[in-house]
Amino acid sequence: MNKTLLVGIDFSDCSVNALEHAVSLAEKAEANIKMIWVNKPDNTRNLIDISNEEVLHEAEKRLEGLASKYQPRLKNGKIDFITRKGKVYKELVAAAEEFDVFLILIGTHGSSGFEEFWIGSNANRIVSATERPVITIRGGVDINRTIERIVMPIDSTIESRQKVPITALLAKYFNAEVHVLATHITSVKDVRDRIMEYVKQVERYLEENQVRYLVKEVEAGNISDSVVDYATTINANLISIMDEQEKAASNIWLGPYAQQMVNHSPIPVLVVHAKNYIAGIAM
Repeated sequence: MNKTLLVGIDFSDCSVNALEHAVSLAEKAEANIKMIWVNKPDNTRNLIDISNEEVLHEAEKRLEGLASKYQPRLKNGKIDFITRKGKVYKELVAAAEEFDVFLILIGTHGSSGFEEFWIGSNANRIVSATERPVITIRGGVDINRTIERIVMPIDSTIESRQKVPITALLAKYFNAEVHVLATHITSVKDVRDRIMEYVKQVERYLEENQVRYLVKEVEAGNISDSVVDYATTINANLISIMDEQEKAASNIWLGPYAQQMVNHSPIPVLVVHAKNYIAGIAM
């Protein structure tokens, strides 16, 4: 049974850009694509005399057009769509559970003149509310780029390593190279040694799964800035992070660093939800 990728569509350039990335991934993963459009009730429609039925009809026509355009590129999968009504992030998260999706892809900026859904807080809300991995893609990212290099920061939190399995899987689909980034935010030896021990565990996992990789250590005053700077320098195509990463001495993320990454990274960001476990490496 094919995996399913869920793509949020609002007909802006950035959401269609996310769809383009989904098509590239679905081709490699032999996956299906399900587009979702959410009819967000808007009181201003009463002022311009546009009914919900008219809006839905126009949306369905555009979704059918997108499905027809991209279906020929999916030799081992199919592309279709669903429509929902309500709050964007709630409906998208509910659909992800309903269809047991493998991955969610969303654009994070851009407006369409038709509706404006994925701007601002929606991306962060979706990432926070779902346990499914999410790839966020800012408008303007080159749709023709494949995944050749993935940057995967590792910090001193136990959860940091939980993103390794899906990162490795995506790397294998594209024969990409994973850059394991040991991110040091302190000079405390015990913390730095713990990070490097985690890196060694990641190395073993990647070797066992025959994923190409290299290791780099960086001193990170601001994790988000340091990771994006490194990813930009090596012309990476994806950054893989957790929705909880370390913040100075604490372990809070979709705090500021994750939000910075999702909102401002010029490179697509894979966000993996941290799961609780008792011991061992969650790989």
